[in-house]
Amino acid sequence: MTAAAWSGTSGARRCPTSGPGAGGTSGSRSRWTEMSGGPVGVIVLAAGASRRLGRPKQALPYGDSTLLGHVAREALAAGLGPVLVVVGAHAEEAQRGLPPEAHIVPNPGWEEGMASSLRVGLQALAYGWPEAGAALVLACDQPAVSAALLRRMASLWREDGAPVVACTYGDTVGVPALFARELWPELMALSGDRGAKGVVLRQRQRARLVPFPEGALDVDTPEDWERVTARAPEGNAGDDA
Repeated sequence: MTAAAWSGTSGARRCPTSGPGAGGTSGSRSRWTEMSGGPVGVIVLAAGASRRLGRPKQALPYGDSTLLGHVAREALAAGLGPVLVVVGAHAEEAQRGLPPEAHIVPNPGWEEGMASSLRVGLQALAYGWPEAGAALVLACDQPAVSAALLRRMASLWREDGAPVVACTYGDTVGVPALFARELWPELMALSGDRGAKGVVLRQRQRARLVPFPEGALDVDTPEDWERVTARAPEGNAGDDA
């Protein structure tokens, strides 16, 4: 699964690195801090080039937004903590229309692979929100992701402190996937296109798994997008205007 971009007029912010209000409004930050275990930062990987699709998947129209916009909105609606969107290829398109509450994290080294986007996202989260207890990693191309799913995953982590809460679909374990802070150094040491699946498998004895059969539907090719539009409710997905 790859990560990638979108369109519209951007109100999103560059991810803060220091200074007052670096983590969002004082009210939201206070609410997140009061949560058991601390906030769960959501990292949306959206830096890929969408080469197999032939156009930026981030910019595909979905409902009244885009595919990336839909995923970012669901992440924000979950109310778990800050939402960071990592952009690289098609960065300008990816930023247009992002909700103002989302934080943009540029990845100038996106061509190095998905691991580099995960690394810069975790670095931004660790620096801007040192109180965060876990990171919930999403791809930008799974339209079935919902706020309810993300809240359920965070609740499982808070219940028993599992280091990993990951989704299963088909015979795959993958994103969305939540990682406790103790695993961030291991994730940041990954390289190339190696995703976090290996980390999940190494923690499988302690991991919590969440069935998410709809997660098998992602967008890497034109045929994938046809399947998404065929399954979407009327008016939920379509072609560019």
